[in-house]
Amino acid sequence: MSTVVNEAPTTNPALSAPVGWADGPAEAAASGAARMKIERETHKLEKRLCREVGKAIVDFNMIEEGDKVMVCMSGGKDSYALLDILLKLKARAPIHFDLVAVNLDQKQPGFPEHVLPEYLASTGVPFHIENEDTYSIVKKLIPEGKTTCSLCSRLRRGILYRVADELGCTKIALGHHRDDILQTLLLNMFFGGKMKSMPPKLVSDDGKHVVIRPLAYVAEKDTARWAAHRNFPIIPCNLCGSQENLQRKQVGEMLREWEKRFPGRVENMFNALQNVVPSHLLDGSLYDFKNAKVTGIASEDGDKAFDKEEFAAPSPSLPGVQVVQLS
Repeated sequence: MSTVVNEAPTTNPALSAPVGWADGPAEAAASGAARMKIERETHKLEKRLCREVGKAIVDFNMIEEGDKVMVCMSGGKDSYALLDILLKLKARAPIHFDLVAVNLDQKQPGFPEHVLPEYLASTGVPFHIENEDTYSIVKKLIPEGKTTCSLCSRLRRGILYRVADELGCTKIALGHHRDDILQTLLLNMFFGGKMKSMPPKLVSDDGKHVVIRPLAYVAEKDTARWAAHRNFPIIPCNLCGSQENLQRKQVGEMLREWEKRFPGRVENMFNALQNVVPSHLLDGSLYDFKNAKVTGIASEDGDKAFDKEEFAAPSPSLPGVQVVQLS
């Protein structure tokens, strides 16, 4: 069943209540200064989110004139942030495009089915709630104790492709951010034996849809801060009772620990995904190693095979951390 609304956004009283209402002059001044600092930081965060999402859209030509973008809403912080920032960009973009928010209610026990419709109605964005009992199908086919994520995601993907066709959407937007992309890279390296991650834009496996990830440049900590500031009604992601993806969780914790100990390392890893040198990897389908021959022409891009690689030494940000230089 599709629901389209055009109501004006509601105001969250918690975000607009006066500070220092019953305080004395000194307390009121301190409260006002603290509030101004929070507002400045929030404004900087909003500008950064809009800048990074806008840059990703331009860099990868994610959204074009006349597009109708289906924003997939799970009820998690990232999908809320994605829709919120796209609405801001839509109001100032040099091109016209439409947004429609879509949630798939998979009939998981305890799913608060009222939360997303009420929130989406408050934003004025057109939205569609698709009701499909995939939960019962998964529980019937997957033995007790086994993870249900793989089958569940396949069913969900097929349904969302169908809904995109029915709604006339030209793009499907997902809420994966920079950290998701890096986690996927490491998971594929560690467990899949592939140099593969999440692309910011791709053609779907059925060949009929373009899937985009406008949060590709956005750090997860920023979507978390934005969600807290906007007070989004977050829906828990563990309602299905399925086993947690421990491998992804462990990789995520490793990345966060690296970022704390060696600021800038995660950013460098992400930059590396945009600076790939096929001639210095081992994939013969990307570079013709077999037919590499001398040219007799010196080149700065040529490999200095006998030179030692030099990298900037990391500076640990935590006390008591020892850096071991490997040779």
